[in-house]
Amino acid sequence: MVQRGYEKNTDGGEPNSRKRLIRLFVLVPVGIGLLSLVPTASAHGAAESSALSQSHGLAIAGIGALGVGALVFLKRSKRISPRTALYGIAVGIGVAIAGAIIFEGLAPDPTYKAGSMPFPRSWYQPLAIGTGLLVVVASFITGLVRWTTRPRYMALGMLLGGWILYPYLLPGFSGYTNPIGYGIVLATPLLVGYILWNDVGTALSTILRDPVARRFGFSVGAMVSLFFMATTGYLSFFSEEGAPQETTVAVLNVLYQIVRWPTLEILLPDVPFFIAISPGVVIVLGLLGVLVGLNAAAVAHSWRLDQQAGATQSTAGTATVVGACTCGCCGPLVSQVAVIAAGPTIAAPIYWIFVDSASPLSSIFLLGSIALFTGTLVYSIDSPTPVLQDASELSAGVTE
Repeated sequence: MVQRGYEKNTDGGEPNSRKRLIRLFVLVPVGIGLLSLVPTASAHGAAESSALSQSHGLAIAGIGALGVGALVFLKRSKRISPRTALYGIAVGIGVAIAGAIIFEGLAPDPTYKAGSMPFPRSWYQPLAIGTGLLVVVASFITGLVRWTTRPRYMALGMLLGGWILYPYLLPGFSGYTNPIGYGIVLATPLLVGYILWNDVGTALSTILRDPVARRFGFSVGAMVSLFFMATTGYLSFFSEEGAPQETTVAVLNVLYQIVRWPTLEILLPDVPFFIAISPGVVIVLGLLGVLVGLNAAAVAHSWRLDQQAGATQSTAGTATVVGACTCGCCGPLVSQVAVIAAGPTIAAPIYWIFVDSASPLSSIFLLGSIALFTGTLVYSIDSPTPVLQDASELSAGVTE
């Protein structure tokens, strides 16, 4: 996706006044979308008096999605410049995410009985062990046969398989605080970073020198991280029934993924606002956000170079979207959509698969997303060693 040689200016020179107008056009909808997330509350932090409803959230998300689709069409038909399309798409994604957060935040908390589980919990252990062993063995064999010169791919696959196996190899409290578990979590972003640096680091350096691609990737990655935090309950802009009515700040030892982390929880009921931050949340959701952002920046840079969307780019973009949709973080939202579409009978199995703390499937989908985003980024960049340009060439090529 990185064009060799001299990069042509795709946007031409724009007056400063036009640049300011475009930025204002981008910032105003984003600000409105963020403000829409904060419902009004009574002076005593009691019952929520917001006029928003789930239908409003669906409508906002639909408007954002339609806007993104329209901008992609306009760009492909060359009716607008890539730069304008990218800024508009970033706004559309923000609006869609705001609507999804409103929809999920205003949904009633589902109550499911154990009888609605798609299969008994006794299946969890053989499912996790079988999947983990399959990932480890498949990664080892593939590394020996296909990636003989890149053992780092085999190492990442085996590490992710070990992540799935870990809770069942060291079950209970002993595993929650074992250094091996912390090592698995910390090693994952380090190994992913090494793969990207070694295989596509030069290309990413070129991509991130493009200011528009850099901003687009950062904004998309940040919004996706925000969405993941909101759908998993680590960030909320809505008051909840039974929650404390006074400002609360506490540090708790909370299980996240496979080990326990010191977690800072802040509750401001009068706003309302809740956030829970731990090293584990920052590592896992931060890694997902960075990977999504880098994929978005790569696509944006390709658009800025006005390259034709060939088979590689199309496949990569589709894989990224599929990976985001199948990520385990989206389980609660999928459950709520299923409740409206088909009732709790169909929603219950989805809820148990993604949300049940004992289920290994949420981790499997999460780790699958990490592997998918990493592979997509490596695969979607045509050359790992593009011809770099110096600062003067870059400023004369793809710039603002």
